[in-house]
Amino acid sequence: LPTPIHVQDTPGYQTPAALRRTGRKRLETWLRNRHVRSPEALATAALEAAERQHTAVPGEKITAQVIHTLAKEVMGLNEQITEIDKLIAARFRDHELAEVISSMPGIGPLLGAEFLAATAGDMSRYATADRLASLAGVAPVPRDSGNVSGNLHRPRRYHRGLQRVFYTSALISIRNCDASRRFYERKRAEGKRHTQAVLALARRRVNVLWALIRDGRCYQRELPVTAEA
Repeated sequence: LPTPIHVQDTPGYQTPAALRRTGRKRLETWLRNRHVRSPEALATAALEAAERQHTAVPGEKITAQVIHTLAKEVMGLNEQITEIDKLIAARFRDHELAEVISSMPGIGPLLGAEFLAATAGDMSRYATADRLASLAGVAPVPRDSGNVSGNLHRPRRYHRGLQRVFYTSALISIRNCDASRRFYERKRAEGKRHTQAVLALARRRVNVLWALIRDGRCYQRELPVTAEA
């Protein structure tokens, strides 16, 4: 196997000439060790670009050093973010509602923690699921004018973090929940755009999560998570 390229070695591999000397296998190994997505394709693309550039640019070695320094800083920040995400996930799992919230398809520890941060998990603050949906910005409101009626839009004021929870979890559930996928496909067949269909799904999921937390019970696959609109 090719010898892995360590972080401290990277300044020597920032210029097109150095990349050509490195070779695809060695670069691919370094990328894989850094957990880069699709290392084979990225290594191939980088070397193809390097092969097209044989003219040395003034100051490119200094630029390579700067890139190396910035890359190390970014990698350090990514490591910090990963550690913080782990702490957030651990704190979420300690919450009394963690099991209920994470039982919903598409909601993991990080989205669950964001939901708790926005609502404290206290559904008594919201008399109905409609109130929660309105706060999350997934309950369309009429914006009619003149002879036009039924013109529905998202409210201008809503909690963007809470909307992210329901919108993102809806996207995820389309991939791993048959009921959610069928609901989304039905909305698309009705002529709704992708974003509209996802928002419609997110709205239905608010009802279910609100009821689950109110009743203190976990989601079951046979529950009508996407009841007929």
